[in-house]
Amino acid sequence: MHARRALPAAVLALAALTTLPGCDGTPAVAPAPGPGTGRAAVAQGGRAAEIPGLGPLTRGGVPGDARQAVVVTGRDPDSVTSTVTLYERDAAGGWTPAPLSGSGWPAHNGRRGWTDHHTQGDLRSPVGVYGLTGAGGLLDDPGTRLPYDQGSAFAIGGTGSLGEPLAGSFDYVVAIDYNREPGTSPLNRTRPLGEGRGGGIWLHVDHNGPTEGCVSLAKPQMGELLRWLDPERRPVIVMGDADSLRR
Repeated sequence: MHARRALPAAVLALAALTTLPGCDGTPAVAPAPGPGTGRAAVAQGGRAAEIPGLGPLTRGGVPGDARQAVVVTGRDPDSVTSTVTLYERDAAGGWTPAPLSGSGWPAHNGRRGWTDHHTQGDLRSPVGVYGLTGAGGLLDDPGTRLPYDQGSAFAIGGTGSLGEPLAGSFDYVVAIDYNREPGTSPLNRTRPLGEGRGGGIWLHVDHNGPTEGCVSLAKPQMGELLRWLDPERRPVIVMGDADSLRR
């Protein structure tokens, strides 16, 4: 039975191995290219500091009211590994790195890298800027302020592309608002862009191998991320390979 908090205002993972809508398999909402890593740029000429590594198109995709950003940067379009850095926007409108993520957390992404036009089963993670409005997992809520859906529907078995066990991958998840209904459980299968555009793109616990389209972090870091995210601060994820994010 799922326990769910009241919602705040606003991969069919490993599809061949599970019926869950996580770690790609179905779409969610159109992307707006994403971020880079590194230290926040020092404000110059009176301008607020920007998140480093982001070009004008990507920066333009970050909503003006967003005050938390999870930046996922892949080395190149085909890389299966990436770095996650957290940023916070201050009262003056400038972005600074959140101490929580230090110099960056190691992560995995889709096993074929990144894409600007994600489709179901392409095994690539969608480049873009997306909201983070719902969470859940097999384990109890670790203390997040996001709506949290907990239950056995997040159980998963089988093995990944490297033969690694997938058990525990969905102990904690945060739904990425790509081709999904924002503010709903990660298990919600509504696909506004249609089934062909994939969906079920999540942040989830790393299983020591690439994903079907999701972004995965070590379990302790997923717990920390869940406790850091605050729906009142309109968190977003900015994700993609470094070149795409510089556009």
